[in-house]
Amino acid sequence: MNEPTRNDELDTQSGLLSPDKIPPDHVGVMAAAVVMAVGGWLGLFQLVTTALPRVGQRWLFFLLLHIAVAGTVLPFIRYLNVRFTPVDVDLPPGGVLVRQSVWFSLFVVTCAWLQIPRVLNLPIAFFIGLVLVGIEVFLRVREIANERS
Repeated sequence: MNEPTRNDELDTQSGLLSPDKIPPDHVGVMAAAVVMAVGGWLGLFQLVTTALPRVGQRWLFFLLLHIAVAGTVLPFIRYLNVRFTPVDVDLPPGGVLVRQSVWFSLFVVTCAWLQIPRVLNLPIAFFIGLVLVGIEVFLRVREIANERS
């Protein structure tokens, strides 16, 4: 009955969760992030240094870039979610962290793809980012409303 609240779990000095109170799904997500980042960046290095830029290798480049960026940005997304989630609210589940990192990596891959024909510019990148942030906001609002009811 007396479950510890997030207030009890906060480290008083840093305001962040203490290491022994990290949700189990966040631990699994962080382990997957390390595997994704290492595998993606090593695969990209191997691809860029050994392959010619043909059609199949381009698609593999985008796939590996997507995996590498998603794995690399996931710890930062988790940090932002822990830092800016109010104290009296539960942390978002690991699936939300993964989805947000996938949105960011989709943005990076889209920008890289648009750079091939040299059509990427600041307004296009801004509006692509704005659309992805808007989609995530709508998804989070819907999820939070479903959690409360």
